[in-house]
Amino acid sequence: MNPLEAQLHYPFGDIVPAPGDAIDIGPGIRWLRLPLPFALDHINLWLLDDAEGTLTVIDCGAATEDSRTGWEQVMAGHFGGKPLGRVLVTHCHPDHVGLADWLCTRWDAPLAMTAGEYGFARMMAAALPGVDGTGAVEHFRRHGLVDADMLEKMQSRKNYYPSLVPSVPTSYFRLEHGQQVDIGGHAWRVITGFGHSPEHASLYCEALNVLVSGDMVLPRISTNVSVFAIEPEGNPLQQYLDSLERFAALPDDVLVLPAHGKPFRGLHTRIAQLRDHHAARLEEVVAACAEPRSAAEIVPLMFRRPLDAHMLSFALGEALAHLHKLWRDGIVRRETDSGGIIRFRTNY
Repeated sequence: MNPLEAQLHYPFGDIVPAPGDAIDIGPGIRWLRLPLPFALDHINLWLLDDAEGTLTVIDCGAATEDSRTGWEQVMAGHFGGKPLGRVLVTHCHPDHVGLADWLCTRWDAPLAMTAGEYGFARMMAAALPGVDGTGAVEHFRRHGLVDADMLEKMQSRKNYYPSLVPSVPTSYFRLEHGQQVDIGGHAWRVITGFGHSPEHASLYCEALNVLVSGDMVLPRISTNVSVFAIEPEGNPLQQYLDSLERFAALPDDVLVLPAHGKPFRGLHTRIAQLRDHHAARLEEVVAACAEPRSAAEIVPLMFRRPLDAHMLSFALGEALAHLHKLWRDGIVRRETDSGGIIRFRTNY
């Protein structure tokens, strides 16, 4: 356990559910875990007892055979003859929404998401121009990625999202910030967040002192905040840091149920760690920008390990997110050279 993890409390120790299994972690709440086909190798899902003998699930897993197999085992061994009455999805990323249509269709269950997440999921599953990955190559080239082999690999990833989210339900129920959602007779308050995805929904139950944080607050890693081609001048890091304030009034001993890693207590400590992490990265980036630097030149400073095309796309987007915060704050300026490459340089 690293020093930061040691500052948090993990009430279930090293216990994690095997794929297809479920662990009771609170009144009417079970913890599921499914495998993922990339470096972040798992996602946590939450199965809750709901009204009139039904179940609600929060997040779904990616549309892979391993995930479907895991779900079949859960349905056979842990549904107890109850139907799935509702599917809640925190955000549009494939590991969260990938099997939503499969589950909703199978159980004739409604989908609930925020409008921002639902809209993006529909667009990306349909591979609409601009969100299908084809714009990423020029976006990354403009920010200093010149390795032709890596650019070709990124171009080939244009079908990445539809392969893991082949379809999205054609209708949904909207979640909004501050809305109270009744699950099993308990009120769960929606807390929306930005920067990681368009309109991420976390859910907090005061009566149970439980927060389903999705990807907004993770115990071991900092959630990705990236500038993507579809919003090339976005400021997602500022949006993410601002969003963390929405969790400030919650109790520090709330049981946090994250999408990745293990349930933990110590919410305020973890938020302080996340803020410190990004402050340290920003300081490193400012120092590096004493000379003009592209986002691609910042990546090795922030990610000191080999990166494949999948991970590099997120790393470059995150490097750019830090540069854009500094740019919007007036600490660095943006320059474009004769070859169209954008670089950033400190203003002092």
